[in-house]
Amino acid sequence: MTDHLDAAHELAAAWLATLDHRPVRAEGDPSGLRRDLPAEGAAPADVVRELAAAAAPGLVASAGPRYFGFVTGGALPAALAADWLTSAWDQNAALHSMSPAAAAAEETVGRWVLDLLGLPAHAAFGIVTGAQMANVSGLAAARHGVLRDAGWDVEAHGLAGAPPIRVLAHEESHSTLFNALRLIGLGRDTVERVPADDQGRMVARLLRAALAEHDGGPAIVCAQAGNVNSGAFDPFDAIADACAEAGAWLHVDGAFGLWAAAAPGRAHLCAGVGRADSWAVDAHKWLNVPYDGALAIVRDPSTLAGALALTGAYLTVAADAERNGGDWAPEASRRARAFPMWAALRSLGREGLADLIERDCRLAALIARRLENAPGVAVLADVTLNQVLVRFGDDDAATEAVIARVQQEGTCWLGGTRWQGAAAMRISVSGWRTTEDDAERTAVAIATAWRRVRG
Repeated sequence: MTDHLDAAHELAAAWLATLDHRPVRAEGDPSGLRRDLPAEGAAPADVVRELAAAAAPGLVASAGPRYFGFVTGGALPAALAADWLTSAWDQNAALHSMSPAAAAAEETVGRWVLDLLGLPAHAAFGIVTGAQMANVSGLAAARHGVLRDAGWDVEAHGLAGAPPIRVLAHEESHSTLFNALRLIGLGRDTVERVPADDQGRMVARLLRAALAEHDGGPAIVCAQAGNVNSGAFDPFDAIADACAEAGAWLHVDGAFGLWAAAAPGRAHLCAGVGRADSWAVDAHKWLNVPYDGALAIVRDPSTLAGALALTGAYLTVAADAERNGGDWAPEASRRARAFPMWAALRSLGREGLADLIERDCRLAALIARRLENAPGVAVLADVTLNQVLVRFGDDDAATEAVIARVQQEGTCWLGGTRWQGAAAMRISVSGWRTTEDDAERTAVAIATAWRRVRG
């Protein structure tokens, strides 16, 4: 009864073999997926082949070497294989009693990541779906902690009647941060926006001035490791000093940028980040595991458990040497996401992870150098990490036209953004497959599209 697995292996291998040369964009509409449900079922192997054929036109080569949209990595070979095993094992990571293996993998992955990123060894962590839920979890812990210190049990009594919480974040914060605040009831539009400098870093002096108006009530400051557009890092030591003076909780959204701490040549960018109270970091970005996976990390374990821990008479309580994953994440029943993370980290090792990060940063800088020499092309921010911002002809319409041409041509795929009020091309180099040749091909494709737009 393994025909379906053989079929999946055959089709997956065929797909992976196309990634180096196929157009990165989707080639058509997956209309074959839109059909009525038949009355009769079909053999599993036939279903797998039917699914692959129907989905093929709509698949994007986001796991390939020239996909530079949305800070997307690929799937390392060991992580991909471990993900297949994760589905085959079908373990539930909510309780230690449901899968001691899943619990052990979570515990080890968390310990490895804390060490790699230079974060407190005693910190708690939850394995979640992505930076969105990592920010939700970290900010839920922040909400618990600052209200507990103010004498309010928010998990028992809710926010109605609670002391108001000030939330401060700079204007370049990622959209998932504001969505997380909305989801935990603090409001998306109540955030006090602290100005950023011309590279997208929070201005610590202005944060300190804003916090000086603090009346002593609960406050949360949200900083960023790796600006989503420019890749810039906030000045964490100065921000942490300001938060300590005001008694504010410091949360860091480090979805992709926090991994820079694992690369000796980039770790200086994260100076002071370990002084924060909570952190969010993705695994399916720069760690290159299959979707989905991330970590919510909190310095004080009691605040994360206080915000998220499961309770119920029928639930088994974890012993001292055990881990109930559902006590540290918003979800109870969930797949054992730590297995692919374990495999990715084990396959790379410390040196391999550092090399992956450094190589992507070098390739981003290479693309920027090739483009900034072309007439009418401007690189808008320092390339300190893996992000490149480009503008063409100092014109919104021209920039958007170049992006559209590149996407349609298919050599690579990248997206657009707004930077300081103007349209910009955003190139994110995050994959393990990307080579110098891919970077050169990408720069040529972009320059060619610009020449055609110029006419």
